[in-house]
Amino acid sequence: MAEAKLSAAFLPAHAFSHPMAKPGYGKRSVPDQHPRTAHDFAHLPPREAAIAAYIDRLPEGADISVKTLAKALTYGQCALRTALNNLQRAGHLRRGREHLTADSGSAHWITRSWFSRTARDDDWWAAFTRGDVPREPQPVPDRPAQTRSRAHILLAALGREAPALSLSAADCAALAPLVTEWYARGATDTDVLRALTAGLPTPVHHPAALVHRRLTTKLPPQPAPTPPPHPPLRILECAKCGIPGRPEALPGGVCATCRGDHGPRYRTDAVLPASVVHARASGIRAAMSGR
Repeated sequence: MAEAKLSAAFLPAHAFSHPMAKPGYGKRSVPDQHPRTAHDFAHLPPREAAIAAYIDRLPEGADISVKTLAKALTYGQCALRTALNNLQRAGHLRRGREHLTADSGSAHWITRSWFSRTARDDDWWAAFTRGDVPREPQPVPDRPAQTRSRAHILLAALGREAPALSLSAADCAALAPLVTEWYARGATDTDVLRALTAGLPTPVHHPAALVHRRLTTKLPPQPAPTPPPHPPLRILECAKCGIPGRPEALPGGVCATCRGDHGPRYRTDAVLPASVVHARASGIRAAMSGR
């Protein structure tokens, strides 16, 4: 039975008619994941592997709540809730909230369910919450040995636009870095061609020298620097009780109270009853949702 469920879970996402969440909600994949393979979740128990593989193949924004998953899969809500908590402990899932600002300027908190095909440790999730995710190097595909650059192709074709500017292969190779600098400053092929071909003298005695002079003297200015985007404002929530907290207080996505951990590391001078903690957490969530 478990093998059958796992096989069904490895179907591509378009094979399901899985409901989507409300716009802005639902599944959110984290960045810099490893390429998908058939063995991504082999380290998990069969049930968790099947559910993780199913979620992994769902599109962004798919509804991955327990109730909706129970309708799509053959597991009950209780089993799914336990499995999702296990996926949190294994580093594939975190639930929390993210603060967004609309185009109109209004700001609000929305519920997020972040999924990672690649298992992440607590430190990675803490960095993700701060918007400071370390990027993993991606393999660079081998390039064909004789591939010509965009700049080289433009220069080689220049003679078709203006026969007087026909260049040799050596000229194209020498001048290509200058054209590349134009591209780096936001110029298009049309911009470069216009600068090189407009108002040519008659005759053109040295095409390569003229192209070099125009690429140098007409070089556009550096574009104004783009200010770095503000990091997203995110918080995580306990997988069991939903209380918000700092990532370091939620190892494996579970708070100390739900773990039953009451050691000195988690004590405060005034220990509050659980009912008070949950009441305050409810108030915080209500404030964040604008109620």
